[in-house]
Amino acid sequence: MGKKTNPREVARQKRKMSIRKKIYGTDERLRLSVFRSDKHIYAQIIDDTRGMTLMAASTLSPEIKEGERTGGKVGSAKLVGRLIAGKAKEKGISKVVFDRNGFIYHGRVQALADAAREAGLDF
Repeated sequence: MGKKTNPREVARQKRKMSIRKKIYGTDERLRLSVFRSDKHIYAQIIDDTRGMTLMAASTLSPEIKEGERTGGKVGSAKLVGRLIAGKAKEKGISKVVFDRNGFIYHGRVQALADAAREAGLDF
């Protein structure tokens, strides 16, 4: 990771490191990590004991990209939340810990989390 000069990004990285000290995905409770860019939102379910990403979903996933999107970025985040929860349920995963990755729990990040909870993920 290169040197960050944007004060907002530096602050987010500090929050991220503070959060990651406390949150760790185990075999019983995997980690649901969220990343937000200007245009897209990404979600991954990660097993930290093995260091592997087990599944991922984003606004670039074919299921969402081909479908009809309404509600702008927040609506798309809800679709990603439902998609990642559906993929997790298929693999028998029901409990996760939520890693907001230093982003404020508001807007798109909150919409993704709420949609994943409604679709059956427990965190």
